[in-house]
Amino acid sequence: MKITQIKPILTDRYLLVRVYTDKDIVGNGEAGYWEHHGTTAEHIRSLSNYFVGKDPRTIEHHHQTVSRNTHFSGIALSAALSAIDIALWDILGKSVGLPVYQLLGGKCRDKIRVFENVGGDTIEARAESAKRSVANGFTTLRTTPFFRDFEKRESTSNVTQAIEIVAAIRDAVGFEIDLGVEIHRNLQTDEAITLAKALQPYRLKYYEDPLPPRSAEAHEYIAKHFDIPMALGERCHDIFQFKDLIDRQLAAFIRSDPSIAGGFTQTRKIAGIAEAAAVQIFPHLMGSPVNHAAFAHFAASIPNYYAMEAGLHTTAQRSLVEKPFEISGGYRELPDRPGIGVEINEEAAAEIAASTPMLKGNFAADGSVAH
Repeated sequence: MKITQIKPILTDRYLLVRVYTDKDIVGNGEAGYWEHHGTTAEHIRSLSNYFVGKDPRTIEHHHQTVSRNTHFSGIALSAALSAIDIALWDILGKSVGLPVYQLLGGKCRDKIRVFENVGGDTIEARAESAKRSVANGFTTLRTTPFFRDFEKRESTSNVTQAIEIVAAIRDAVGFEIDLGVEIHRNLQTDEAITLAKALQPYRLKYYEDPLPPRSAEAHEYIAKHFDIPMALGERCHDIFQFKDLIDRQLAAFIRSDPSIAGGFTQTRKIAGIAEAAAVQIFPHLMGSPVNHAAFAHFAASIPNYYAMEAGLHTTAQRSLVEKPFEISGGYRELPDRPGIGVEINEEAAAEIAASTPMLKGNFAADGSVAH
């Protein structure tokens, strides 16, 4: 079997990939570097020069060749290789008539736990959002404990508001539901410490990305001052960055993203490193139904999985694939179809214009860049 073509497809907020072979088997994948899909698409086209004519089943060998045969690396290249890697595993599964999770060692679980984001522009709206999610069967929730334009407020005021938001959610759903907070890397070290200490009575499952990811030393510093487990790593794109996070004992949850951090080939290894350190895998998921399917196979195959985004799609977004995976009672169902279990509908993708995030900036009250 030989690869004959690799096609990147820009549609909606997504970058999908199809890998064609001379045996009429087509693999499906998706790249997760959502801020710069256009750049990643060019990387995919460039990588085609290597992949076309090669056997799609020697997946580890291809990953080693591409990732090591350059003096440079980066998230765009890693996302491109990740999308192709997922598609190659899809091809391999289809070629032997098995779902990818079987190729990865079989299921560790029968369905995939997902969480719902709690939203709303008022305290009351957050409480109602949380209650609706629980009524729909979700047992794990997440919220960003701020409202719009919080960066223009003083940090003491933001701490007060965050406490009110989290307290209202806990009052609405009680303490039998997992609840985490997503900070989106928006705090300074003093703010991260003050906020975490204030939120400790609310029994949070995790404190996600309180600081920008560039300084491990800053994370080590704040970790000494509070007792909420941290979830880190969604901006990491290679196994060495994740190993550093795990070795430094900074996080109880690692947010590896198969569509950024090396597809199935590398994220399985990252999960193994985490397992040896008793760290849970809490995948970061932004993407179409293609990523939702691929991530479900990854989650099914590892013992130390926690949860991932539900990320519900519109009808148009669901039309991008045939037979998208369904969510029921707070879990993503896991069909036993070969490969990753979905086929990209290229006609539907062509009908949805690609969108590109605009760089806007976030500014404090004095005009300085806040985050």
